[in-house]
Amino acid sequence: MAKRRSLKTTTIITLLLCLVAFSTVFAPLPSPPYNSLKQRKHHHHHSHRQVVSARKFEIADDMFWKDGEPFRIIGGDLHYFRTLPEYWEDRLLRAKALGLNAIQTYVPWNLHEPKEGQLDFDGIADIVSFLELCQKLDLLVMLRPGPYICAEWDFGGFPAWLLTKEPAIRLRSSDPAYLALVDSWWGILLPKVAHLLYHKGGPIIMVQIENEFGSYGVDKDYLHHLVDLARSHLGDDLILYTTDGGTRDTLTKGTIRGDAVFSAVDFSTGENPWPIFKLQKEFNAPGKSPPLSAEFYTGWLTHWGENIAKTDATSTASALENILSRNGSAVLYMAHGGTNFGFYNGANAAQESDYNADLTSYDYDAPISESGDVDGAKFKALRGVIAKYSSGSLPPVPLNKKKTGYGRIRLEKTASLFDALDSNTHIKAIESENPISMEAAGQMFGFLLYASEYVTEGNGSSLFIPKVHDRAQVFVTCISEDQREQPHYVGTIDRWSNKHVNLPNAECASRSRLLILVENMGRVNYGQYLFDSKGILSTVYLDGKPLLKWRMLPIPLNNLNEAQKINPVFDRAYPNFDGVSTRKSLKSSLGVHSKEPAFYSGSFVVKEVMDTYMSFNGWGKGVAFVNGFNIGRFWPSFGPQCNLYVPAPILRRGKNILVILELESPEVELVVNSVDQPDFTCSSKHFEGRSAIN
Repeated sequence: MAKRRSLKTTTIITLLLCLVAFSTVFAPLPSPPYNSLKQRKHHHHHSHRQVVSARKFEIADDMFWKDGEPFRIIGGDLHYFRTLPEYWEDRLLRAKALGLNAIQTYVPWNLHEPKEGQLDFDGIADIVSFLELCQKLDLLVMLRPGPYICAEWDFGGFPAWLLTKEPAIRLRSSDPAYLALVDSWWGILLPKVAHLLYHKGGPIIMVQIENEFGSYGVDKDYLHHLVDLARSHLGDDLILYTTDGGTRDTLTKGTIRGDAVFSAVDFSTGENPWPIFKLQKEFNAPGKSPPLSAEFYTGWLTHWGENIAKTDATSTASALENILSRNGSAVLYMAHGGTNFGFYNGANAAQESDYNADLTSYDYDAPISESGDVDGAKFKALRGVIAKYSSGSLPPVPLNKKKTGYGRIRLEKTASLFDALDSNTHIKAIESENPISMEAAGQMFGFLLYASEYVTEGNGSSLFIPKVHDRAQVFVTCISEDQREQPHYVGTIDRWSNKHVNLPNAECASRSRLLILVENMGRVNYGQYLFDSKGILSTVYLDGKPLLKWRMLPIPLNNLNEAQKINPVFDRAYPNFDGVSTRKSLKSSLGVHSKEPAFYSGSFVVKEVMDTYMSFNGWGKGVAFVNGFNIGRFWPSFGPQCNLYVPAPILRRGKNILVILELESPEVELVVNSVDQPDFTCSSKHFEGRSAIN
């Protein structure tokens, strides 16, 4: 800091005149940069702004500057939509204890507009409250509003109703039909957060344009449209930025030359960052390229059928130090991963049939675990590095939240899915000559039942569906007016192993009913197969001939952030706990191997409300609800995730209710165990050579 000259009484009048004429000469200069930031001369206009106490976050001299002081971003991704609102503050405080000064978050369009024109900014979708909480805790925010976000989130954050538009829109492009929808969405979202920009007193220092567009396309008109749209709602006193992989090809395609938009990079944690930061400079205006890894990977995602992703704590911390030690900035992806509650998990597909759905857990092997634990080696190693390059001492590390197991939960079969559908007069079937997609049927998530009829052949028939997304369980039953027969399971057709299914001779009098239960396991969120409609997407062939005349029955199940509504199908899943229990073990049941989809329900008593996990070891595949909240999908028979995380805010003192829709094989004792820790050791099959990109 430059010292002021001493004043003598004999020169006061002269100096006052000088002060009036040359006030900027005596304006305070920036303080010496903290820690290892190299001291550099700063432009006079920054010093002038410091005098008038204007809040300003800007880029100059290849550095970030906050209110006229050099600033290093040590941030982390923490997604409000993957953590219950009751835990937002807890997780943000843990991020502060890690040493972070900024939070980066995506905004998933599909969460906020699940149906066209139906907006939702409440509960877990209350983004304004989350941003205000960041401000309260003195955490800056880097906002990533998409409209495409990737994020291992269903459809990359796009709402599924975009798939119903005719003619089909071209996503992530300058297609006027697509841009009109984006204009409408950002016209709602951006004004909601505009008052929270940094220069207006809020925490938002930067807003991202699209997401890794250089890995997808080359439509510069699209990017420029987004920039103009963002400026129209947010003004010019804000840093807009893009994030792209650290290669010349991706940066060439995904960046906007000039100084209107800052170009950040991401790259694998093991790569040498500095040649990439040097390349980054070529895509920014002179003096406008502070080195920033906008996604510093602390771990990785996991698909069903893979081993749980784990990365070394020491090497991860060393890679971060390589950036921070030379005045670079980094944003940890993820600082805290959280959970893909409901049906919102994403998927990846390198080829049409090479489909991999993401786990319910989004733990990501992040330093702050799915349940908020901060006692792991990675948290300690990263915190140790960050502490060396922070301007002050870090907050103390909070204790882990208490977790408990509530023991064995004994379930009973309360309804066959088919019985529940048959008895429901509220569901309107859709009839069509050929099968239609789930989206066209108005079923955006979960399951859709397809029904048709065929003439029974003496030697059985061969069923073939060229294109099914994502998993179809096939059942047959005789059509009889005299008696009702339960559908008989005959096989499963997977998107990734599309095969013929033999329909046996059911010895029916004349005609047979064919039922195909299709599960949407999560839409692709990255790459060329992003336009990922669900359901039966082709003609169905029986013995090589098209099977016509179909009925489609939507199956209403609650998704994330949906209030439990009057739902006769789901209501059938709830037992009368005050009546006589019909529960019995399936050990001697003839139907144990029938793979009949059915609801199972049970209650458990909570005396002290704490986090817990539901262990589905021994069960097959399905989705679970605790007190009506969709805690996600389970598939322990495929692995690796055995247990589903149940945050305490979902529970209540006294009786709690667990309902599961089991698609295949229930556990023989009809027991789910509430335990006090996660488990990713379930495994039976493994895909090979599969990977994904954020």
